[in-house]
Amino acid sequence: MLLSRTELFIAKRYLWPGKGEGIIAVVVGFSLVGVMLGVAALIVVMSVMNGFRAELFDKTTALNGHAVVQGYDGRLADWQRIAAVAKASPGVVSAVPLIEQPLMASSAGRVEGVLVRGMRLEDIRGGAIGKAVVAGRIGEVLPDSNNVAIGSQLAQQLGVGVGAQISLISPQGQSTPFGTVPRIVSYRVAAIFEVGVYDYDKAFVVMPIADAQTLLMLGDAVGMVEVQTVDPDRVAAILAPVARAARGSGEVRDWRQMNASLFEALQVERVTMFIVLSIIIIVAAFNILSSLIMLVRAKTRDIAILRTMGATRGSMLRIFMTVGLTIGMLGTISGLILAAIFLYFRQGVVNAAQFATGQNLWDPSIRFLTELPARVDPVDVVGTIVMTLVLSLLFTLYPALRAARTDPVQVLRYE
Repeated sequence: MLLSRTELFIAKRYLWPGKGEGIIAVVVGFSLVGVMLGVAALIVVMSVMNGFRAELFDKTTALNGHAVVQGYDGRLADWQRIAAVAKASPGVVSAVPLIEQPLMASSAGRVEGVLVRGMRLEDIRGGAIGKAVVAGRIGEVLPDSNNVAIGSQLAQQLGVGVGAQISLISPQGQSTPFGTVPRIVSYRVAAIFEVGVYDYDKAFVVMPIADAQTLLMLGDAVGMVEVQTVDPDRVAAILAPVARAARGSGEVRDWRQMNASLFEALQVERVTMFIVLSIIIIVAAFNILSSLIMLVRAKTRDIAILRTMGATRGSMLRIFMTVGLTIGMLGTISGLILAAIFLYFRQGVVNAAQFATGQNLWDPSIRFLTELPARVDPVDVVGTIVMTLVLSLLFTLYPALRAARTDPVQVLRYE
């Protein structure tokens, strides 16, 4: 839609109504602010939802892999064979043995449910846990040292720090005439880590895999083999040979099965929030419609004079469509800037809101993550921009057509 210099001049003039038309200026201002807030809200919410899903996925798969080959009854005796098959499968990055067993931990009269995790030393130090140490030294977690690393939330609930002793209680103990006596083994806390996922920081007790085998009396067996792939979306196809090799010994469970309800809920919430917040932009587009209708009514005499001077209906159509589309574009640009500012200072905004209300708005025990994440998806941003401009254009058509159909003879006769 190309405009002549005259049409562009008139469009600029109509963007800021003159004296006696203050109400039109107010409505135009509300329209622009409405578009700005709608665009900003949509981008911010979608970015936070994307960030939440991506952060949760990254941290979950960093600790649990894209899939695990889990042994029946918690024992995978021939894990070396299964790991070898996994490593030989195209698309598999790594396959490492792992032990996970829920137990009880106690210290100074406090008792908490924990998840004991046995890992190889290189996996402890070079993995997500080794990179998330906030106190102590992960290098002190060695076989036969009775040293362990625990999550920060668990350390807080047990009231322990680096160097403190905790006792792990295993129901698999010594058999006696009176029944099985639980095993109680003391360990020294050598390191405290915080991976950022509340459930993991609250439960994990990490130790060398040999110590976990001794504690749980597994012998040379492990609980599972953790597998990382090149493409988590194709994990089922990549691990098809592994599933066949593990038949009879265990089963393959990928990240979708392990966290199915959580990620499905996030996807449903993401779509729902997009639909709900799109209504804000639709309301803002209605404001553009109303402001242009008022502008056309106020400028009816001007339109008639322009028509008598040779302006065509097409010129009137282009002028008022330019006015409406410009409001939409200015609101969109302002919304993008506002969204960028909010996302950059998002954690500060959350902290300020918590301070002002006195409420914990981001409880990690509910939100899983300790901080508000965000990840901007260019597709979402482009989609929001296109949707806003298309709605602005559509809601501009009616007043623009009304202006173009103005009969100068009828208007000037009664003037």
